Amino acid sequence: MNFDALQRRVRRAEAVVQVRMDDTTGHWNTLDASWRRSWTPGRIVIAGLAGGFLAGKLEPGGAFSGARWLQMIGSVSGLVASAQASITALHEAGLAAAAGLAAGDAAADDEGPAPSAAPEPVSGDPPQAAAAATELSES
Repeated sequence: MNFDALQRRVRRAEAVVQVRMDDTTGHWNTLDASWRRSWTPGRIVIAGLAGGFLAGKLEPGGAFSGARWLQMIGSVSGLVASAQASITALHEAGLAAAAGLAAGDAAADDEGPAPSAAPEPVSGDPPQAAAAATELSES
């Protein structure tokens, strides 16, 4: 396999990864929104009452006392917070990779015969990479 074919395969694989990451992020956002909408004040009160009832019924003074419940709740909330942070970091890394890919494609499209004199950048126009990154972050 020659070098150009390998580059095409890598670009195709990167595009597939980007699409899958976008799909995953979209599904996660949908799940997150649905989860937040489903927790109404009434359901929160019912869940609290049911949890308190179960805590009292299982072992009132035994090995799984109130302090253990609090410890378990703290552990689970820490797990959920770290999962949300990692999803956010993954999403931001995907946006950065997409901006880099867009900048690389734009640079590859601009390559051609070398101009005799380098054109002066217009002060009002942002660089292409910055424009691509801004465009991706706004969407």
